[in-house]
Amino acid sequence: MKRTLAALALLGAAILPAKADEVGKVGVDWLGNDIVIDAVSDPKVQGVTCHLASFSRGVIDRLQKGNWFEDPSNASISCQQTGPINIGDIKLGEDGERVFSERTSLIWKKLVITRIYDKANNTLIYLAHATQVQDGSAKTSISTIPLFAGNVTWAKGKPE
Repeated sequence: MKRTLAALALLGAAILPAKADEVGKVGVDWLGNDIVIDAVSDPKVQGVTCHLASFSRGVIDRLQKGNWFEDPSNASISCQQTGPINIGDIKLGEDGERVFSERTSLIWKKLVITRIYDKANNTLIYLAHATQVQDGSAKTSISTIPLFAGNVTWAKGKPE
């Protein structure tokens, strides 16, 4: 019964995109700019939670500097094991798999978390970065989860 419930949970997680839950907000100046901290759980890897800090521009800053419909690409990520790790059907290629995406401009730019499996080091890498159609951002942040501990389960068996 437990295995059936775990399999159903992994299947449901594979279909649903990750969502961010705001856990904190720090005001940084009198212009209304904030640093927002979100908790993001990987939908295909149970037991891993990433905390993403990103910049949110206030109304006064938008009025003062223009560029009304866009937040900066600055972000920082820290991921930790928050329970037993159960890895579902994840992509194993070097380009990884998008875990989370949030629009940071009206049209083009998104703040993204991409997961990459480093087979040689048996580690999950989480990369926070911005996407843009033009002039992509080089501002990135990474966090890693080593998988050498005994409490890691692979739904399809560990890749060889």
